[in-house]
Amino acid sequence: MNKTRSFIERLPGKHRLIVWAVEIGVFWLSGVLAFLLRFDFRIPSEHQIHLPYGIAIWVILKSVVFRLLNLDRGWWRYVSVADLFRLAGGNFAGSIVSCAAIYATAPTGFPRSLYLLDLILCFLGTAGVRVMVRVVIEAAGNGRTGDGYKNTLIYGAGAAGVNILRGVQNNPKLPYRVRGFLDDRADKKGIQILGTPVLGNGDQIAELAKKYQIELIFIAIPSATGAQMTRILESVHAAGVECKTVPGLGEVIEERGLVGQIRDVAVEDLLGRMPARLEEDQIRACIEGNVVMVTGAAGSIGSELCRQIARFGPAGIVGFEIAESPLFEIDREMRQSFPDIPFYPEIGSIQNRARIDEVLRQYSPSVVYHAAAYKHVPLMEAHVFEAIENNIFGTYNMAIAAAEHGVDDFVMISSDKAVRPTNVMGATKRVAELLLLALQNGRTKYVAVRFGNVLGSNGSVIPIFKKQIAAGGPVTVTHPEMRRFFMTIPEACQLVLQSAVIGKGGQICVLDMGEPVKIVDLARNLILLSGLRPGEDIKIEFSGMRPGEKLCEELSSLIEDTAPTVHEKIRIYVGGGMPEGDMLSWLDCLQSICETRNAGQLIVALKEIVLDYSPSAHLLKRVIEPRPQLAQSMPAFSRVNGNGHLVATLGTGSR
Repeated sequence: MNKTRSFIERLPGKHRLIVWAVEIGVFWLSGVLAFLLRFDFRIPSEHQIHLPYGIAIWVILKSVVFRLLNLDRGWWRYVSVADLFRLAGGNFAGSIVSCAAIYATAPTGFPRSLYLLDLILCFLGTAGVRVMVRVVIEAAGNGRTGDGYKNTLIYGAGAAGVNILRGVQNNPKLPYRVRGFLDDRADKKGIQILGTPVLGNGDQIAELAKKYQIELIFIAIPSATGAQMTRILESVHAAGVECKTVPGLGEVIEERGLVGQIRDVAVEDLLGRMPARLEEDQIRACIEGNVVMVTGAAGSIGSELCRQIARFGPAGIVGFEIAESPLFEIDREMRQSFPDIPFYPEIGSIQNRARIDEVLRQYSPSVVYHAAAYKHVPLMEAHVFEAIENNIFGTYNMAIAAAEHGVDDFVMISSDKAVRPTNVMGATKRVAELLLLALQNGRTKYVAVRFGNVLGSNGSVIPIFKKQIAAGGPVTVTHPEMRRFFMTIPEACQLVLQSAVIGKGGQICVLDMGEPVKIVDLARNLILLSGLRPGEDIKIEFSGMRPGEKLCEELSSLIEDTAPTVHEKIRIYVGGGMPEGDMLSWLDCLQSICETRNAGQLIVALKEIVLDYSPSAHLLKRVIEPRPQLAQSMPAFSRVNGNGHLVATLGTGSR
């Protein structure tokens, strides 16, 4: 059967002469049958002279018409209803041309009923041979035997599931033997789809997997919610079966087809977030033909912003980054992925105003996306002065320089931790938001975009959990009730680009993050995705909340007023920032405190600027009870260890 399938599917592309021979044979046979049927299989002698005229004209002219209409091309294995309509049109055209030629050249008395009979028989023959090829190929696909094929079920008997089945049937190289469908709609049970039955619903996975020796299940429900995907994933793993899925509707690339995009289930699928709708024309009008600058260009958000921006045809992208090696990598990626978009890697710090002026003067960007920031909460609790210098003064440097160099749009990436902050990182982000609101009085349009965690970003829980699972566990979660908002990096960056267009300046755009996700549920799902059992193969342990953390982040506080926008996933908080004079006074105050390194005064100043800032107990305790200065007077000395190596030790004090 497989040899027959392989032979037939090569005919249209590699054996055109055979294709033409088959069609000529159909034209000849339909003409002969028309004569035989017309005269009850006994052609009178007076009409036998008409037979060679009719056959010759039908074969020659129909071959020409089919060639002109490209009906001798195409893959018969994919013949569809649309192809049959084209065949009907081609046969009708061929019959009209042949009729005119016969009427003009053939001996008189040619039976007119033969024209209709030949048309019907020729259509049935040309259509039938194509349908037969498809039937044979699909039968060969359904009848796969032998080793190397995995018994497979498709979960979802909708359009995506049918497309997967059709792709498997049409591609003998795919190592799958589809035994049936699963679908939760009761009315579909027992029906046949392309010769494949719907065997049951999701509650019967374990039973059907055992009965049909299933090794793999395709989850073909692109619109499934996160809760649905989690339930299906748990059932599949409980049955001890491997599973894969197809991408969400926003990822489907029609040219490749769904089968070409089958992949392992990812944690992003369990969020159940629908793809973002973008007003691409508006974004393109802002970016196309302009130079765009991205600070923090080698970070998770910054690098994805570069990729998304490149889709809209900018005149160039300036990647501003302090980390040399990551900047080198994103430079290589951008040059390879977007060779027509100039990418300019520039090393520098947002704390260095002279360097910022130098880059802005050289490239004159029209839009600046400010993603550079210190973001790790526990680290910033331990390095409060560095958080102020980078997140506040660095943002101020960029914002003021953007205005002085004629930048049209300045977009800052903020955080949900800026809402009622309980940590230094969140407080500095809130101050940065207030700075932008206060600066909005000139040509440059300042917009802040506030959202929560993104999956897979540098230092986020997902990579940490994956490393812990790979090491055999345990997976550590801070608290059983810890919740966070999550979205994917591409979605966040797409909505940032959309927010830059929607925001009118002096506003904070708040992204719709959906429902918060329990971190412990995320850990369990990742363990399941690894093919392991939570609590058995991999333990989950609770380590306790870290300094500055709160159980659930917020995107807007109760005293903030957010208004809807034209985009369903973007709301805008319209509120006043600090007056510019007050802002400058507070910046001078913070600058003086940073110079004296007085952490207590710094917390008080942040509390006065951000009224709803609640410093963490850990930070307050550290300020009130300073850590002892370890080995403060210990001199440096050298000694030789037991291995004969010189060891230098220096007594140091902690900051």
